[in-house]
Amino acid sequence: MCLHTYQLHQAPRAWYATLSTFLLKNGYRRGTIDKTLFIKKDKHDIILVQVYVDDIIFGSTKKSWCDEFEALMKSRFQMSSMGELTFFLGLQVKQKADGIFISQDKYVAEILKKFDFVNVKTASTPIETQKPLVKDEEASDVDVHLYRSMIGSLMYLTASRPDIMFAVCACSRFQVTPKTSHLSAVKRIFRYLKGKPKLGLWYPRVSSFDLEAYSDSDYAGANLDRKSTTGGCQFLGRRLISWQCKKQTIVATSTTEAEYVAAASCCGQVLWIQNQMLDYGFNFMNTKIYIDNESTICIVKNPVYHSKTKHIAIRHHFIRDAYEKKLIQVLKIHTDDNVADLLTKAFDVSRFQFLVVSIGMINP
Repeated sequence: MCLHTYQLHQAPRAWYATLSTFLLKNGYRRGTIDKTLFIKKDKHDIILVQVYVDDIIFGSTKKSWCDEFEALMKSRFQMSSMGELTFFLGLQVKQKADGIFISQDKYVAEILKKFDFVNVKTASTPIETQKPLVKDEEASDVDVHLYRSMIGSLMYLTASRPDIMFAVCACSRFQVTPKTSHLSAVKRIFRYLKGKPKLGLWYPRVSSFDLEAYSDSDYAGANLDRKSTTGGCQFLGRRLISWQCKKQTIVATSTTEAEYVAAASCCGQVLWIQNQMLDYGFNFMNTKIYIDNESTICIVKNPVYHSKTKHIAIRHHFIRDAYEKKLIQVLKIHTDDNVADLLTKAFDVSRFQFLVVSIGMINP
């Protein structure tokens, strides 16, 4: 697939209406989930046109279709061609014969320089295992604006760096009154980035094309309020396409409840991806969701267990409905093989590195 970028010079709202009408007249159809996506396909090939404000990314399985689209757009709009996609919204894209590599090492270099971490000792992991973050009210206050600025910069980096996702989310919970211990934890993330600036996501050209997901939770992992952390990641073959790390809104009363809430969150993301993939012409039914908790799987599958879940909010139970409709299937996986673990807790170096490689992150 060839990927290219274009930049339009018209005012966003004004040209979007014109652009969509123009594309629809020329054989494209608008995406049902994403209204800024336009698609044209036949039995063998497909072209995708993604509009983002005043930029367009387009890619096709057939190079001649890219050329035709380019000519079509130039015939109607005042545009400037940016050529093959190499950089977009801070993401660096390297298109190779055997796959695509996405990273943000230029952005990493920028924030290391901005916050004066160019000449520091590196860290092997982004967060310590022995020192959980707590309120630490006796410690000194730190500059709240600096702390928030550092967190904001790191948040943007999680678009291509799931390896720092958990650490950034953990530190972001202390933005109201950050203390020296919290700033020290944020600095550790920067020191980790100093040692691994070029790490990115590898999307191999040759891989299976089945949708699968991994769900996990860390029971009562948040020391502030004893809420659990949800972790989830979704793959197309061995290509990581989506990942989540979020503190749960409830205080779970058991490991099973925390895992069930995490599984429901993962299921919601899977259903969204299924609908999105329908636009591309792929129907993913019975998507596998791997869970490392046997009781959670039983609750999803077996109505006998439902009396034990009356205290769980109704909104989480749609996962049962998805299972009954055969939209998903839930499978047991050993904790050691659950890659969503990376998004729920801190690890020692060996386990952390194993998980980073397992989700498809490499150094170019």
